[in-house]
Amino acid sequence: MTQGWDLHCHTAFSDGTETPRTLVRRAKELGLGGVAITDHDTTAGWSEAEEAAREFGLPLLRGTEITAEDGRVSVHMLAYQYDPRNQTIAQLFASTRASRLARTKAMVERLSRDFPITWDDVLAQVREGGRTTVGRPHIADALVAAGVYQNRSEAFAQAVSAASPYYIPTPSPTTHEVVRAVGLAGGVVIVAHAGAEQRNPVLLSDDQIEALVDEGLDGLEVRHRDNSPEQRRRLLAICERRGLLVTGGSDWHGAGKPNRLGENVTDDDTVREIVRRGAITLVK
Repeated sequence: MTQGWDLHCHTAFSDGTETPRTLVRRAKELGLGGVAITDHDTTAGWSEAEEAAREFGLPLLRGTEITAEDGRVSVHMLAYQYDPRNQTIAQLFASTRASRLARTKAMVERLSRDFPITWDDVLAQVREGGRTTVGRPHIADALVAAGVYQNRSEAFAQAVSAASPYYIPTPSPTTHEVVRAVGLAGGVVIVAHAGAEQRNPVLLSDDQIEALVDEGLDGLEVRHRDNSPEQRRRLLAICERRGLLVTGGSDWHGAGKPNRLGENVTDDDTVREIVRRGAITLVK
């Protein structure tokens, strides 16, 4: 009897602390039915994850978490089983990664006036060189390494916070552009932690979600630690009304967050439907 699939996991190819191989090995040790790699705006970790999935005999979904915006709302979207060779989605990732890098450098420039960190200190936290999607977590890690904070969470609560004077928003595609790009690449697109009130002062409204459904949105990540019970009920009601996929994931980052691998999962039937809709095959 499996414990379901964890469909929201990050590795050192974005802001996680562990390798894709470690992700797959730990998921296997936990007895999960399978796992998904969903690093930010990149497919760079897919190859290593695929090798590990075959080595440990654990099925793997390949995915990416994409930062987007919908009006005043910052939205994270999970794209699964799309064709990475599709030019529309490849260009979207290239543009977003370049914007992230420029924004992160600008934030470090601001922070360096008040804190003992440089851009080189931030790059020292990057595990996979130019293949890593660099962002605020790497700034947080540099501040921890400099002795300013005890851990990444503390840094995110203070200097790296979106409410701090050092913060610069990430230029992002719209949710509508993401739904279109993932659709053109033959993938399945889910809104991540859509009820995370602590993350966002403003959440996607029912009407905003419904508009995305009309354009091709496949589902919502209902089971996530940042979605309150009230928000889970709201999101589940939308899924039931519109026939959407209901997923769950831990948002695991290794040592980068307290989130535990497998703490929220997705059932086998939903995973089978994601695979059926997707453009690429399941790795197993």
